[in-house]
Amino acid sequence: MIQTLNAALVGYGFAGQTFHAPFLTTTPGLSLGWVVSRDAAKVEADLPGCRVGSLAEVLADPSVDLVVIATPNDTHAPIARQALLAGKHVVIDKPFALDLAEAKALVELAGKQRRLLSIFHNRRWDGDFLTVRRLLAEGALGQVAQFESHFDRYRPQVRQRWREAGGPGSGLWFDLGPHILDQALKLFGQPDWLQADLAQQRPGALTDDYFHVVLGYGERYGEMRVVLHGSCLVSATMPRFVIHGSEGSFIKFGMDVQEDQLKLGKRPPAVDWGVDSEPGQLSRIRDGQFQQQTVVGEAGNYGAYYSGVCAAIKGEGENPVPASEALAVMALLDLARDSHQQGKQLACQNLSD
Repeated sequence: MIQTLNAALVGYGFAGQTFHAPFLTTTPGLSLGWVVSRDAAKVEADLPGCRVGSLAEVLADPSVDLVVIATPNDTHAPIARQALLAGKHVVIDKPFALDLAEAKALVELAGKQRRLLSIFHNRRWDGDFLTVRRLLAEGALGQVAQFESHFDRYRPQVRQRWREAGGPGSGLWFDLGPHILDQALKLFGQPDWLQADLAQQRPGALTDDYFHVVLGYGERYGEMRVVLHGSCLVSATMPRFVIHGSEGSFIKFGMDVQEDQLKLGKRPPAVDWGVDSEPGQLSRIRDGQFQQQTVVGEAGNYGAYYSGVCAAIKGEGENPVPASEALAVMALLDLARDSHQQGKQLACQNLSD
């Protein structure tokens, strides 16, 4: 039985440095030995003793068990294919491919190679999302009629980075859409239809910086609507979640704190790790009286993802985000682009088959 898994991180930009390296170096049973990066000095300053080399060197090293891919979106699938063919287990940052066909090919290859392929949908472990899951599981809101998930920012200037450069896999929808699509699918499953509006609103924008996507759920959810919204031009404080149901409403302001903690250099298991400082508000009518209740949020825990990956590779647990499960996210990313281009509502039947 493998005691410690040896990992290699491909890419040391924002995602690799902020979201992956901290957990690859703090998760029990994992050891980060390699980083593939063009900035060796930065890696060596942050991760003393970690080797910096090429992808070819990493894939040729028989001691490497797990390859984690945190590179620009258009390189995810090609690098993952090479790693799987080299016999490595693979974690890919979201979205794990540029389209559904490319994603399906990777899932098929991972099956043939008998290697774990997992997608880093880390926001399943956001504290606010865990709180929402708990409230819905408890039936606190009754039958949900309207669910809004906002991921808004104020970034009025277009920056020179690949996410905004207009190339394949760029844009706000491909950046933030996978997060909130995955959360919606975990809560409610596949919708019956989707309608999407994508736009380039900032001067000089080369790719979408606004999205408004509506997921429609029919009879099984009483004609529920799920609204997914993101923009780069929101300077006001907007709620992260707005949920209305037959028994009440829940409104939550503030983003999960883990990203900010990671940027500040905090690492789990800090005492206040993932602790939400902005409780949500639950409003209900009971016996004809309006009642409002503060809901203390669950603590976020991104580390649970890598603990799950480690256990799955060792045969001690399930893959925390199987790539086969993430195919549904890829399908809806594709369908939203089609809906926007055609300017109409599109059906969602059997999208990932």
